[in-house]
Amino acid sequence: MALSPSAMPRRGNTSTLADAKRRGDPQFADFRLADSPLYLIVRTAGRYAQEMENALAASGMDLLSWRALMIVNEVSPSSVSEIAERSVTRLSTMTRVVQRLEKKTLVSLSKRPSDARVTEVILTPLGKRCVAKERRTAGAAYHRAMRGFSAADIAALNGCMRRIFANFST
Repeated sequence: MALSPSAMPRRGNTSTLADAKRRGDPQFADFRLADSPLYLIVRTAGRYAQEMENALAASGMDLLSWRALMIVNEVSPSSVSEIAERSVTRLSTMTRVVQRLEKKTLVSLSKRPSDARVTEVILTPLGKRCVAKERRTAGAAYHRAMRGFSAADIAALNGCMRRIFANFST
């Protein structure tokens, strides 16, 4: 990933990269929270959540509802458990989110024909219009967050995030 000159380690100091890794590791005495990639991920995700919650509130939407709608928009139908898994949300929480979306007539629920124990979620026409509107809302947050990043930066960042996620999945 391309880094700005101020974010890059100084040349000539061979231990700079190793020091950066150590400073991010809570096991080491020279650990600094501000140098921990996991802390920075959580901090960034928290800021993003605040931005999105504020932006979505204007239309009566919340972040988990938006996330569920985006997932169902990509894969329809999706079961409630599939939505919960993809959004890394507890099933009980996602069940309540989906029920709220159904009350707003943004999704419809049905039993999976092959397994009546599974509840499938499908976007309604109103839900599809909501997705289109809220994608513009999310796009504004995305553009703000990615200002100054190249396509290569974003690809590298996504690759790093996928690797970290996979490490936690094994």
